[in-house]
Amino acid sequence: MAQVPTGSTFYIASAYATAKTVTIVTNASEAVVTSTAHGYSNGDVIEMTSGWGRLNLRVFEIKSVTTDTFVLTGQDTTSTTFFPAGTGIGTCRKVSTFTQLTSIMNPQSNGGEPKTVNYKFVESDVEYSINDGFGATSYTLEMDADAVSTAGYIALKSLTEVQTVTCLKVVTRSGSRIYQPCTVALNEAIKMQDGQINRVSCSFNGSNRLTRAS
Repeated sequence: MAQVPTGSTFYIASAYATAKTVTIVTNASEAVVTSTAHGYSNGDVIEMTSGWGRLNLRVFEIKSVTTDTFVLTGQDTTSTTFFPAGTGIGTCRKVSTFTQLTSIMNPQSNGGEPKTVNYKFVESDVEYSINDGFGATSYTLEMDADAVSTAGYIALKSLTEVQTVTCLKVVTRSGSRIYQPCTVALNEAIKMQDGQINRVSCSFNGSNRLTRAS
């Protein structure tokens, strides 16, 4: 069913639990991660660091949790070309607090388009094009400038200062979730315009590809 932005809610990861060591990540249609006595539960949201670039710093909901393992929901790692066996180890850390961003206006996504390389052989009059990954993704939004004392605004200001990797979470009206690993850049210069409320802008610059969950 078609969706509109109205009713969507935005959150920023403002606190993480201590990182846990990952000793195994399997090649499977949904990757199974081994981390001894991790303490996680089904539905937790975790950030992975990994020797696999296509997994590194991405954020996932987890399922099928046991004492020492869990499954990264929807993450296919069957290709040993992109996910060489035995090299996906690293760390995982749980998002312990998502802080809601309130008084949001004009959210937009940017980037994520496929990058291409065009080339032509001398003996041919036809140009060829091949894919070369994807452009960086990002989100931008505006907030009521008077939201300066809210928990969300304070979290964005703090994350802008330290420039550590965090996660933007978007929950649509239907309940589906988007997780975008990112760094935060809050621009506190107030935009003043006749006929509009005063507002500030914030950018969330992607650190890897986003994940979606329903």
